Amino acid sequence: MPRDDGDQRIAKLLARAGVASRREIERMIEDGRIALNGAVLTTPATLLSSLDGVTVDGKAVKPPAAARLYCFYKPAGCLTAERDPKGRPTIYDKMPPGLPRLIPIGRLDYMTEGLLLLTNDGELKRQLELPSTGVVRTYRARAFGTVSQEQLEELAEGVTIEGVRYGSINANLERRTGRNGWIEMSLTEGKNREVRNVLEHLGLQVSRLIRTAYGPFNAEGLAPGEVGEVAREALFRFRQELK
Repeated sequence: MPRDDGDQRIAKLLARAGVASRREIERMIEDGRIALNGAVLTTPATLLSSLDGVTVDGKAVKPPAAARLYCFYKPAGCLTAERDPKGRPTIYDKMPPGLPRLIPIGRLDYMTEGLLLLTNDGELKRQLELPSTGVVRTYRARAFGTVSQEQLEELAEGVTIEGVRYGSINANLERRTGRNGWIEMSLTEGKNREVRNVLEHLGLQVSRLIRTAYGPFNAEGLAPGEVGEVAREALFRFRQELK
């Protein structure tokens, strides 16, 4: 198919329309769930200028709506996924009814709780997840064991654990009761299980992990399972700052 300035990969267009993440859309194409004018698509490299004639599971795709951003307090004990082959609960089982179709920005582990950002816009998701944008994620961890503030401050230089390099982490010991303590940690990478792996590397056992903030957004006032929408003006200002 010839490409012009308006053509984009179908996976990008569908992500922008909030259908799913690009990776998930590629899997949907492999499964034969996406068609163009009735013909099942076989490659995510298909170039289109619009979603006219595109269907997912036989249903027409609506054009992208204005970007919206929500703060969700993810409870512990659920997956950041659409479904789980093992039947474990997912975030979609915990969200209140009546929300538009939303996709998570980043992930929280099964037992990690706290702020999970949700959006209807695949490009906003990608923008906020990219390490190059440097959006700070803040966590509070309750951990058992002994660690000094000096050890935590050394994390600012980054650390390598079993061949994985973790970037600079700002960590502070908030308070300690016996051998249990609360530690606040801020980082920009958000690699898989980063906070847990780093604290375990320091000899600590994490018993509770809460994400409290993602950039300027937080979960204040939200109980587990509750959702609040970010004001459009606040989202617009934040995206302008990112650029």
